[in-house]
Amino acid sequence: MTHLLEKDTPFVFDDECMKAFKFLKERLVSAPILISPDWSLPFELMCDASDQAVGAVLGQRRDKHFHPIYYASKTLNDAQENYTTTEKELLAVVFAFDKFRSYLVLSKTTVFTDHSALRFLFTKKDAKPRLIRWILLLSEFDIEIKDKKGAENVAADHLSRLEDPERSKIREEEIGDRFPHEMIDFVEAEKQGMPWFTDLANFLAHGVVIEGMTSQQKRKFFRDAGKYVWDDPYLYRVGGDRILRRCVSRKEGLDILRHCHEGLTGGHHGHHSTAQKVFDCGFYWPSVVKDALEFVKKCDSCQRTGNISSRDEMPQNPIQVLEVFDVWGIDFVGPFPLSKGNRYILVAIDYVSKWVEAQALPTNDARVVLKFLKKLFSRFGTPRALISDRGTHFCNTMLEKALQRYGVTHRLATAYHPQTSGQVENANRGVKRILEKTVGKSRKDWSDKLDDALWAFRTAYKTPLGTTPYMVVYGKACHLPVELEQRALWALKTVNLDLTEAGRKRYFQIHELEALRDAVYSRSLSIKEKTKSLHDRKLKGLKEFKKGDRVLLYNSRLKLFGGKLKSKWTGPYVVEEVFPYGTVELQNEVDGNTWKVNGHRLKHYIGGPIDENEEGEEILLEKPE
Repeated sequence: MTHLLEKDTPFVFDDECMKAFKFLKERLVSAPILISPDWSLPFELMCDASDQAVGAVLGQRRDKHFHPIYYASKTLNDAQENYTTTEKELLAVVFAFDKFRSYLVLSKTTVFTDHSALRFLFTKKDAKPRLIRWILLLSEFDIEIKDKKGAENVAADHLSRLEDPERSKIREEEIGDRFPHEMIDFVEAEKQGMPWFTDLANFLAHGVVIEGMTSQQKRKFFRDAGKYVWDDPYLYRVGGDRILRRCVSRKEGLDILRHCHEGLTGGHHGHHSTAQKVFDCGFYWPSVVKDALEFVKKCDSCQRTGNISSRDEMPQNPIQVLEVFDVWGIDFVGPFPLSKGNRYILVAIDYVSKWVEAQALPTNDARVVLKFLKKLFSRFGTPRALISDRGTHFCNTMLEKALQRYGVTHRLATAYHPQTSGQVENANRGVKRILEKTVGKSRKDWSDKLDDALWAFRTAYKTPLGTTPYMVVYGKACHLPVELEQRALWALKTVNLDLTEAGRKRYFQIHELEALRDAVYSRSLSIKEKTKSLHDRKLKGLKEFKKGDRVLLYNSRLKLFGGKLKSKWTGPYVVEEVFPYGTVELQNEVDGNTWKVNGHRLKHYIGGPIDENEEGEEILLEKPE
């Protein structure tokens, strides 16, 4: 009966159906199966659900025995079959109250179910929206839910598990090979070596219809055929703009794509413009946009052009140091205009306190670097690590031997990736910005202004620290000349010559310094985490490289030695090894040389032609019988 009442199903009520209907009618009205309701007694409702259906039995208890009044069941649709067990059990209750509403609306009802969780759903406030909606529908009834084992809830359990032979028959059928989708038919035709429009051409030219199609497939086929026009010997597609475009095979389409993208009038535009140019030329095949996207993605010339942006960077990996003066960053700035024989500034910065040391130097060779580091170590102690770029003034035998003697680890930044030594780069910008605004017009007095610039930099408030570098290092504020000129509080006080009191005050300052540095470390860590979160959020997508990938390398030197119309990408190279924190080792396939770069300067190289996946090119026409 359920199958006969389905939509678009022929209603064939034969003798066997009539016999079954009469048998059910006789069994349902014969005693002692059903009784009439007694409105003075409470009703009892037995509900159960299975994977295919829900069932319910309405009855009353007389002489301590349950007597049924009404049987009801309902098969589940495809969406309801995906419900959870709790949802199906509650659906059975909702179905029963909707079915027996005229009996239960003003009566007390006891619901028996084998799913104990239903009792707690009526008091739970954070259930699924669907469950809450059903509970609200049941709120108008006087309901008491009780547990009952499935073995005792026989009637409702049996109704929910009645098998539908027609349903089983449908499910046992194999899935057809043909689907009412143009792209599926297109791929299937291409696999068989025929153009995708063969069936449409046969129908429009000779009225030949494919055998074995379902009614749904036929409707789809005839609807699609209305969008095509046959003009011997070609088939045309009528577009939404009412323009006729000739239907071509995929192999012909790829050749058209090649001319529209990289031909004399192509221009290597993006896939949208390339696909539109194909349409403007008057050609059509179902996968033109998809093929244009794949073709442009694999175009060698397109991959070797374009700049690199901040959205292509790798995730940020901040360097966090625990102790003051443990790690220093060092770098050269210049050359500047000659000032008292000096052209360069050697800058060093502590990674925790942001304390900056700088010296004006005549040259930028290894000798002056070593001399500067000795002075630095004598004032602040030997650090654990020194971070620098790969310049020859830092990468040489003399400096390496000296650092090895002091026990200092030398860390080198990745080539053409100044973000690795970002601390010292920021210090360079800060010192240069101060000098630019304080030097004279001749700009030859910058070496005299360097000490004042350092003083200003060390006493400036730094957001990552929450204080000044001077305060982090010395534990006290730096007194400036303006405080004496304008009579600040400390300048008005008399000089304290009591050594005991001064020593006690300094003792407390030193102990407060440890707490200050702990607070600075926590604040710095929090700021770096927020900065990393904001940086990574702007990235286009996580670039992942693995060994064996072919990549293109962005040539950063073209920023210094630019060449118009010259490609900024070199390669392809092979990924030899991937290191943590974004470093990738590349290998040249020609000479076998290897070197390390940051993943920011890399992008995957997609090579190789598009698979045509087609053999036949002619329209196959079947003659009508």
